[in-house]
Amino acid sequence: MKLPPILRPNKSPSPPPPPIPLPKPPATTLSPLPTVTLTPTPHHSHLLHFLQTHLLAPHKNQVTPFTLLHFLKSKLHHHPKFTHYDFQIFTWASTLDSFRHDHSTYLFMVRSLASTYRFSDLNSLLAFIYSNPCPCSNDGIFSCPELESIFHFAVSAYCKARKLDDGVMAFDIMRKLIDGRPCVSVYNVLINGFVKCGEYDKAMAFYDRMVKDRVKPDVVTFNILISSYCKSKRFDLALGLFKEMREKGCSPNVVSFNTLIGGFFRERKYEDGIKMAYEMIEFGCEFSYATCEILIDGLCRVGRYSEACELVIDFSRRGVLPKEFDYFGLVEMLCGKGNAGRALEVVDQLWKNGNLPSVIACTMLIEGLRRLRKGEEALQLMERMLGESIVADSVTFNCLLKDLCDVGRTVDANRLRLLASSKGLDPDGTTYHILVSGYTGENRRKEGEVLINEMLDEGFIPDLATYNRYMDGFSNARKSVRPKR
Repeated sequence: MKLPPILRPNKSPSPPPPPIPLPKPPATTLSPLPTVTLTPTPHHSHLLHFLQTHLLAPHKNQVTPFTLLHFLKSKLHHHPKFTHYDFQIFTWASTLDSFRHDHSTYLFMVRSLASTYRFSDLNSLLAFIYSNPCPCSNDGIFSCPELESIFHFAVSAYCKARKLDDGVMAFDIMRKLIDGRPCVSVYNVLINGFVKCGEYDKAMAFYDRMVKDRVKPDVVTFNILISSYCKSKRFDLALGLFKEMREKGCSPNVVSFNTLIGGFFRERKYEDGIKMAYEMIEFGCEFSYATCEILIDGLCRVGRYSEACELVIDFSRRGVLPKEFDYFGLVEMLCGKGNAGRALEVVDQLWKNGNLPSVIACTMLIEGLRRLRKGEEALQLMERMLGESIVADSVTFNCLLKDLCDVGRTVDANRLRLLASSKGLDPDGTTYHILVSGYTGENRRKEGEVLINEMLDEGFIPDLATYNRYMDGFSNARKSVRPKR
């Protein structure tokens, strides 16, 4: 039995899709940038081959936003000769049939142009986005939810480059494209841009526009404007805005208070600045490092050391002094004025309240005490430091050992050396030399020989002659104290 023949449809093969026309060479020369070269290559055919190999051929001429974005990110962006052609390729892709850019390619292109300061092309891109909305906008019924973040990046780039007119233009385009009102952060970017450029009146005008658009300002908005009033020496208006801020239900933060305290100090209204700090405590706003620096260093710079000391002690007693605040500046200024005793009292009070000094503050205080010949206080401070594992530098440590040895307290000096060694301080050759000389002067041969042998073990005695010289020192010292017949 024969099987019936298999019938095949009599169809001719479908013709291959027409080739996608490749982009033409750019008509203008782009400006060079600091990070990537933007001088167009004369080898345009190489670019076409690169495009054909890495974009068209792998995807069978079916260019989609996903494949284009992958090509721009992974291939073109890292090519040293072709990276500057990204906008030309982006524009060429928009001419292809059945291709539409979406928010992913828009965002990449905005970031690329903004980060390389190609603002002329960025202007063209934003106009293109306005004329060609993202496909996810549902045919114009709703806007793309990513549009605001795209324009936010562009506005920020314009403001950083001090191109505020272009920033406002981008903002106006965004207003026409998005649904509802813009978020407050976009307004803040432009207001801050005006302030940084010294255009304080335009900053306030844009704030008025923000209020007119029924966008509620946040604490960042008010902080920017308060700072602008302080910079333009209109401090009364800054205080009025601070009051308006609280009336509108916006709680000030540490930046708000710091800006006003700094403004009071610049106006030499120190009592009002201190009063603002206590108002900050009552409000429940935590102090920052900058808060303490403005207050303490500000008072010290005008010679009001006593007030600075009382203030920092009171803050510590109230528990509002930040643990990370390093009050070495106050210690330095007090010691520089020869008032190391007062500095020691301040450090002692703060230490008891849990605000440990830094190693720099302790080092400055020890040096201040040594200059006043208060060796006992310096020794007690060093021992207290080591108890908290605060280890001084070897120079300061050796100087203190030398002071102790000079007054016949080499035993105490060596005990301090052993304590410091247990806390991580590595004694050097100078340390041992000071102690051996001290024992020699006090004619303590036994203790001195122990140290000399330790020096030998640690490698601080280079040869036998040096060893003998140290040992002879004890013999000479014994002869010098031998009673005369």
